[in-house]
Amino acid sequence: MKPALSVLALSCIALLFAHPVEGQKKELTVKIIDRQNHQTRYTYFVPGYSTANANTNVNCIGVDSTVNCSGSTRVTGTNVPAHSGSFEVQGATYALQLPDSRVVVVNCESKFVERFAGSAGNHRSCRMPLVDEIQVEFSGDKAKLKWPVSIDGKKLESETYKILGVLDKK
Repeated sequence: MKPALSVLALSCIALLFAHPVEGQKKELTVKIIDRQNHQTRYTYFVPGYSTANANTNVNCIGVDSTVNCSGSTRVTGTNVPAHSGSFEVQGATYALQLPDSRVVVVNCESKFVERFAGSAGNHRSCRMPLVDEIQVEFSGDKAKLKWPVSIDGKKLESETYKILGVLDKK
């Protein structure tokens, strides 16, 4: 094999693994911007949200026992209004903000667990994260939410939710 061809082959392999193919899983760190949980059916409205970032620069010059300082702060932000669409759901519903500012709405109804306890006793509530920043593994129309439940952050809890919609940033 010529050296140019091996570089080309390696480049093609790198590109293949750099972009997830249909059906592959993709994990992201997301922020929960809204959460609801009801055992009866309800209408879920995606709320608006705001984010802000501040950068401060300070310069100080000192001579003997005198110090003069000057500084400036720059604040940038995003303000997204509530979305007009809604979802008819039951159970736990979350609005997850992706790193690119899109919002994914996910829902989890109670899960069937065979306990021979009749229809009401054969269900368990969905696990729900208490923290606002979580890991999510997206695969098709499913989102597996993962969050730490130990002091060292090594033990994780998880639950699989159904993706109801992906809303573009406005």
